[in-house]
Amino acid sequence: MRIVLKGQSIVEVLPIEFETIWSFTMSAAVSATKDVPFNAHLEEDLKNKGTNILVGEPDHAEGTDSEPEDDPNLGLDLGPQFSLKEHLEKDKDDESLRKWKEQLLGSIDLSAVGENKEPEVKIVSLTIISPGRPDLILPIPFNSDNAKKSIFSLKEGSQYRLKFSFTVSDNIVSGLKYTNVVWKTGVRVDKTKKMLGTYIPSQEPYTYELEEETTPSGLFARGTYSARTKFIDDDSKCYLDTSYHFEIQKSWPRPV
Repeated sequence: MRIVLKGQSIVEVLPIEFETIWSFTMSAAVSATKDVPFNAHLEEDLKNKGTNILVGEPDHAEGTDSEPEDDPNLGLDLGPQFSLKEHLEKDKDDESLRKWKEQLLGSIDLSAVGENKEPEVKIVSLTIISPGRPDLILPIPFNSDNAKKSIFSLKEGSQYRLKFSFTVSDNIVSGLKYTNVVWKTGVRVDKTKKMLGTYIPSQEPYTYELEEETTPSGLFARGTYSARTKFIDDDSKCYLDTSYHFEIQKSWPRPV
């Protein structure tokens, strides 16, 4: 549910469902023009068996995303922002509107919110869940002494799900969105977007778990990949922008 300011009051806007295909790193590829499974994409593009180079779409630079965001709010003036306390103070003499606002905001502790007008989102962790395997929890920021070192490895053809854990404070965050771009040998092979929704401040972390996906398989699917993950909101405020490397291997890595 989006909450926008109209005049001096909060207006409830019906939620918009974004029919997107969710994936992380090696999940089903989502392109801007067609929905093609990442595995099929590799099988189609990796035909040059004499090299390890993808015959895909080159980017300007590995680890960067040069395409503009498909944000309907770009160029749209949404008006001034107000803190949650200011929102509740407005129209306080209107009993029905006041109760509606309180119901909309739930059991939020306004004493812990303060006067900040900007929301704050902290991505706490990213967890990779695979049947029969221990959960792989990746703290944010990713811990790696070497920027080129892979922070995790997945087995080819294996099922997995991705789960986010994040906190929201100060104000309502509207239209929180996840984007992820994946490269192999400098060529972009996957770009995905997912609308996560709108959240009110809470002392307890939120979790968002995705549907199960399957990693690609085959000789040319194995190897090292680079990725860039971002979390942004409707106001184009970025809460996390991180790059990392991971691997697809023939088998699961041995426990350390």
